[in-house]
Amino acid sequence: MTTTTPDALALAEADPQRAMAFAAALARRARAARDPLAESTARRALGIASVHLNQLVTASRHLNAAIRLAERAGSAELAAEARLRLAFVTSVGGRPQQALREIEELLPGLHGVLRARAEAQRAAVYNHLGRRADALACYRAAIPVLRRAGDQLWLQRVLSNRGIMHGYQQDFTAAETDFREAEALCRELGLDMSLAIVWMNRGWMTGSRGDVPAALRYFDQAEARFRALGTHQLGWLLTDRAELLLSVGLVAEARAAAEEAVAELERLRRAILLPEVRLLLARAATMAGDHEGALRAARTAVREFAAQQRPEWRVLASFVVLRSRLAAGRPGIPVRRLETLADDLDAAGWTAAGVETRLLGARLALGRGQSARGRELLARATRARGRGPALLRVRSWQAAALLRLSAGNRAGAAVAIRTALRILDEHRASLGATDLRAYSFGFRIELAELGLRMAFAHGSAARVLAWAEQGRASHLLMKRARPPEDPWLVGALAQLRATASDLAASRNPKVAQRQAALEREIRDYSRRRHGAAGPAAGPPRVARLAEALGEQALVEYVQLDGALHAVTVVGGRTRLHDLGPLAPIRDLVERVPFALRRLARAEGAPTGPSTTASGPSAPAGPSAAAQMVRHAAARLDALLLAPLAAELGDRPLVLIPTGPLQFLPWSVLPSCAGRAVSVAPSAGLWHTASGRSGGGHVAAVAGPGLPGAHEEAAAVAALYGTKPLAGEDATAEAALAALDGAMLAHLAAHGRVNLTNPLFSALRLADGPLTVYDLERLAEPPRLVILAACESGRSVVRAGDELLGLSATFLALGTRCIIASLVPVPDAQTTPLMVALHGLLAEGRSAATALALAQERVAGVAAAGFVCLGAGSATLG
Repeated sequence: MTTTTPDALALAEADPQRAMAFAAALARRARAARDPLAESTARRALGIASVHLNQLVTASRHLNAAIRLAERAGSAELAAEARLRLAFVTSVGGRPQQALREIEELLPGLHGVLRARAEAQRAAVYNHLGRRADALACYRAAIPVLRRAGDQLWLQRVLSNRGIMHGYQQDFTAAETDFREAEALCRELGLDMSLAIVWMNRGWMTGSRGDVPAALRYFDQAEARFRALGTHQLGWLLTDRAELLLSVGLVAEARAAAEEAVAELERLRRAILLPEVRLLLARAATMAGDHEGALRAARTAVREFAAQQRPEWRVLASFVVLRSRLAAGRPGIPVRRLETLADDLDAAGWTAAGVETRLLGARLALGRGQSARGRELLARATRARGRGPALLRVRSWQAAALLRLSAGNRAGAAVAIRTALRILDEHRASLGATDLRAYSFGFRIELAELGLRMAFAHGSAARVLAWAEQGRASHLLMKRARPPEDPWLVGALAQLRATASDLAASRNPKVAQRQAALEREIRDYSRRRHGAAGPAAGPPRVARLAEALGEQALVEYVQLDGALHAVTVVGGRTRLHDLGPLAPIRDLVERVPFALRRLARAEGAPTGPSTTASGPSAPAGPSAAAQMVRHAAARLDALLLAPLAAELGDRPLVLIPTGPLQFLPWSVLPSCAGRAVSVAPSAGLWHTASGRSGGGHVAAVAGPGLPGAHEEAAAVAALYGTKPLAGEDATAEAALAALDGAMLAHLAAHGRVNLTNPLFSALRLADGPLTVYDLERLAEPPRLVILAACESGRSVVRAGDELLGLSATFLALGTRCIIASLVPVPDAQTTPLMVALHGLLAEGRSAATALALAQERVAGVAAAGFVCLGAGSATLG
């Protein structure tokens, strides 16, 4: 590179860290040579680089110096160039109106390319203000002039900024065209820094369009480039990433990213973006149920937008304040206020917020008996059904459902709800990562609940069952794109196992940090994967469900408005039962695993048959923990199963739990003792699993550090005439190879449920943890899986009964049935139970029957903790 001041300007856009030293040297030489024009240009380059390095005070100092030097030399043109850049710094610092005035003062004296640059800078300020039509008009004036002049440096900036404007207007084709050309110009000119900014903008636009994996790829590319250049642009990047995470229901991660962005922006004095991030914080707080926190953040944003004289943004902040007030149960909001606000949001270009406001206003109006006004609001909210991002169309179809329902058209309302659910499922199908699919389910809940209310109002048990199925564990039924044998992922998982093993041996904090970093890399890498086409299978009709059940009885538990209900399917008939309030049931359920854990930790846990009122599977003994289990089990039995006893008889049970019931070891209930009980996340998943068949081999795997695991695996293997995988041979890759295509897989290993990152729940093997990410590489999962590990059957439950964990993963992959524990189990008791269980399976008993009989023979904590998940009718035949 030649040492010229124009090169310094280009370098400031490409590599600001290098530009600082380079331009500073040029400024010193120009000062020594008494060349104020060259020094002015060098100072302008220092100012531009300082902006990219988030040093706004330094940028202002350099740009003011550049202006003084240019004026001293009599160059109005160079002074204007520096003033334009200084105006941008003023806007970013939180004074966009002042910046706009400064640019408009310059415009009358500017012509040609310099005028076009001023128009482009004015458009950037209009962008900050939310005046999108004005910004696009300025871009239309600037771009042809810049093209004719061959000013590619400014052209790429303008195209990147105009792409943002097109994205706001949901003209994604035009936005993509601008971003592609801007990216090509950055590559041609070697503008690495600007290229990273284009990637960040493309990530935001792609996420707005609904392509979450592609958006994450762009964000990760941009962050890597920012870090390589020494300028992270974390405030902007964290904000865009937080908005994307919110769009898929990752509320905790989005909130953390937004809080980090606020701290970063405050530190860097990037005031222009601060209130925008506070709005994200308010949205995240609302979704997390922290309505007061949302209200505080939104009100602060309103004040900041007002101080910055940004009315278009202030109206959006006012919407968030009102929504937070409503969510917090604050009274006194007039419907007229919401009507006016919706019109203001439309005028400012906030289409989605306008639809949301009309939905809120309509609910208030209808609740207050203002039917005509409510229907008018809903009618206007339905206008976005045919275009725009998925969530916008979903909200518009929800408005259509409410409008049809208000007119008594229940059939039409049901069609509208199903259309909205289909749009959401199509969106979720594009996501390849299991956690993204599960968390994004939260947007279905309100729709499924509306359908459920209609079904309860109709009084039809079959309809209640169908709508209940729409609202639970649907990600487990979605088509899955098996990840290819990706060398990077295989290598990263191997590194994670080695690191986890090192940490277990040393407890070194640096090793713990390395493990956390690897987990983040694997998680983020997997989230960039696209999904398989096609939504989840719909719920089965009652006739097909009854046919598959045969002599079994199905009980699906449903919660609505704090009450628990049950739908039974017995002998082809469906019935609806009211079981009372959920709160006392929740309290009782929480006591059972707590007490079982205490028993498991106690020495000399009971191993003999029990004759207590809670049946053979409940632990005996006089201890407080044992009494707590017996009492809670008896009460739960009276609340959950006794009201259905006449109908259920002594049939084998298929239970579909909800909410807190997901954590209940059902065998402790007197009505379940000695009875074949299958537990499934949904009736649809049970129905799908019950239809699977196939042969295969038997795999018995033993992990380290578990007393008796080797002997247990050897005993199981001997029963089926095969060899166990144990000791140093029981590595993760060897275990995966053994599991692939197996008819039966027995895994005796320490299990760990990761409540923060459920996909890192794992079984401990010879070379480290076998995680969910490892299991997802299986080409053909085992038909029947026995997880003889502590809490391996426990899943992390997200909104809508979406389950994440080891057992949920096996079911999602296609495993027909899993037998696993929901609580910690004493190792000494596990082996006798497992030997008894496999003996019964080998005799041809079904999985659920074998477990029930084995629990009768080997009572105690180990017996009580195990459940049969999926299609318990599975056999080895």
